[in-house]
Amino acid sequence: MNRPPAVAPVRLGWRRRLAEDLRTAASRDPAARSRLELVLAYPGLHALWLHRLAHRMWARPGLRLAARLLSHVNRALTGIEIHPGAVIGRRFFIDHGMGVVIGETAVVGDDVMLYHGVTLGGRSSSRGKRHPTLEDGVTVGAGARILGNITIGAGAQVGANAVVVKDVPPGAVVVGIPGRVRGTGGGEDLVDPALLI
Repeated sequence: MNRPPAVAPVRLGWRRRLAEDLRTAASRDPAARSRLELVLAYPGLHALWLHRLAHRMWARPGLRLAARLLSHVNRALTGIEIHPGAVIGRRFFIDHGMGVVIGETAVVGDDVMLYHGVTLGGRSSSRGKRHPTLEDGVTVGAGARILGNITIGAGAQVGANAVVVKDVPPGAVVVGIPGRVRGTGGGEDLVDPALLI
């Protein structure tokens, strides 16, 4: 089922966007000690910043090769691979980051958090939308694989190492291989936070 992208572009000045990114990282990671530490030592932030530049370049057909090369440099520097065509919302945070892969037609809403080793991948080699859509407020645990043109509903939680190949309703908790809905959050975390990291 094809749905329109969950993310409408919001234009913020680069300074406001940077400040928002730093606030998001500080609020999501209790180990963060200062803004300087965030700027210098958080590969999830570095990957996001480089992706934004690559994504802007990707929008211009004459710069697509340059955008791909920048995303390649991003992967080499951070261990995080984000295709320049992927659409990423605001207040996105990748904790630890190593091994995260986000495919070309993935759409990531606002306030989404990914842990290390997450894949937002495809299941076919056909053209068109082939990667997942994560709606606002989704949390995806370490090592989870979300594959294909599916939608993870707003506020859903995907447990560590889950493999999800079907749509997930808003607020649901998904665990296991294959991923199975084990409840709905109803505003509370039903997954033990230890299962997410």
